[in-house]
Amino acid sequence: MSAAPHAAAAPDRATSLPPGPPWPMVVQTFLFGGYRHRWLPTLRRRYGDAVLLRIAPRSRRMVLLARPEHIREVFSGSSTTFHAGEGNAILGPLMGPHSVLLLDEDDHLKVRRQLMPAFNGAALRGYRDLVAGITREQVGGWPVGRHAPIHPRMQAITLEVILRVVFGVTDRARLAALRPLVERVVSVSPLIMVAGFYPPLRNYGPWRRHLEVQERMDDLLYAEIAERRTADSLADRHDVLSRLLTTPESSLTDEELRDQLVTLLLAGHETTATGLAWAFHELARNPAVLASAQRVADERDDAYLGAVAKEALRLHPVIYETARVLTEPAEVAGYRLPAGVTVMPVIGLVHSDEEHHPRPREFRPERFLDPDPPSSHTWFPFGGGVRRCLGAGFSLMESEVILREVLTRFDVRAGTSRPEALKARNVTLAPRRGARVMLTPRRPGRRLR
Repeated sequence: MSAAPHAAAAPDRATSLPPGPPWPMVVQTFLFGGYRHRWLPTLRRRYGDAVLLRIAPRSRRMVLLARPEHIREVFSGSSTTFHAGEGNAILGPLMGPHSVLLLDEDDHLKVRRQLMPAFNGAALRGYRDLVAGITREQVGGWPVGRHAPIHPRMQAITLEVILRVVFGVTDRARLAALRPLVERVVSVSPLIMVAGFYPPLRNYGPWRRHLEVQERMDDLLYAEIAERRTADSLADRHDVLSRLLTTPESSLTDEELRDQLVTLLLAGHETTATGLAWAFHELARNPAVLASAQRVADERDDAYLGAVAKEALRLHPVIYETARVLTEPAEVAGYRLPAGVTVMPVIGLVHSDEEHHPRPREFRPERFLDPDPPSSHTWFPFGGGVRRCLGAGFSLMESEVILREVLTRFDVRAGTSRPEALKARNVTLAPRRGARVMLTPRRPGRRLR
């Protein structure tokens, strides 16, 4: 059943805003930034399916949504009324003002159209062998026979994949210098990201160090852009940067190119790596599911492996919520919300709701193979509507291939049956200890390949 408010009377639907906690903005910001996965379920039980928060900067009014029908109102609403770019403003200091994630309306559609060819069906089929090859290259150096975090292993694979997709074969020394910088930028804490709205903080301590790393990364990206602009035979290359430079309607500046490249590098590997870490964490804790996954991996049947990836994202949503800023008053969840309010479909609350996902705490990939699988409004780890992540198909394909390559080679065991705790990492929720598992090579007799 859906969670119902326990300690509050039914809200007055004639009011313009739903109820919410009366605590100071700084307290709400702290809890939302670091403990949303614990705090938001509590708020739903206390206040109901729509909850008002006030979050820094500038005491933004945010309305949390936990019902699929209310979320459908947001995802199907006009992109001129529901601004996702404004809703992603916290990403601005990292990704830049021209990022496809920060743009709205016509500007967003223009850039999205330029990026889509790199992530459509034909391109995806060409990437499968790339992902498999990179995975095979890396698994040979993994620790075996002892418990170790698998999250960094997944990050190494997905970072290498996205570097090759974005840049293709290019200056290897430059890519070698870029890898550790991307890793450091993507590990930024939520507090560092919030500091982007307070310029004086940028001159101090961790904020200053983060900016220095980001500037070094930018120098490498601008050097690659400059070199690529003068390169021959760009039309024969299929990496994203070359596509952006040769698209007929593209006249992107260096700054615009930089922002798209950073967006792809950061968003294009961290979320997939984290989802895979959770998948291996759950496989290690569920031997029957692991056995099924290994069997289909040996048979090269990716449908079940895709269900494993989807179920990991349901049980452990990497992105806990998504956001839209209202440019004009709008009816949402029975309230007449004023312009300027941020409406926030909470992925984690819907994914854990027993009404939509029976036995929601169980890791059961079969739910995605049922005749009536979860809908796009009860399972939406990539967002929804016209702003659904353009790399969603790429991420799921990559997850299937990596799962297959690892599971045909290794058994996966957990050190404990207890689920690993979460930690907030940039805008994602990652395993606190890196998803510690023990890998052991599979015996030849247990493999079909």
